[in-house]
Amino acid sequence: MRRTLAVLSALGVLASATAPALAASQGTGQGTGVEKTFLIPSSDGYGVAECLTTGGECGQVVADAWCESQGYAKSASYGIAAQDEYTGAIEAAPAVKTSERPIRITCRD
Repeated sequence: MRRTLAVLSALGVLASATAPALAASQGTGQGTGVEKTFLIPSSDGYGVAECLTTGGECGQVVADAWCESQGYAKSASYGIAAQDEYTGAIEAAPAVKTSERPIRITCRD
């Protein structure tokens, strides 16, 4: 009898702890929208830099595949990273050629 009561109590505590989170996720249908930006060297050796910098369907497919491989649902944006988005963007440093800038992929859930 005590074991049964202990198991039921534990299930009650577990249910009450998860109910608010479950209700919040189902309530409005809008998640928190977690986003993360990845910087990939343009000379990564995979040959996808051209595809990601030119845009179009090829770039979208590659960016979505990258995000999925990192555990995200899809890509929000992609392209050549602006100079202030990566290390080495100090004004005194010589300007980096566009072809040498890293590729930026922003992923979201």
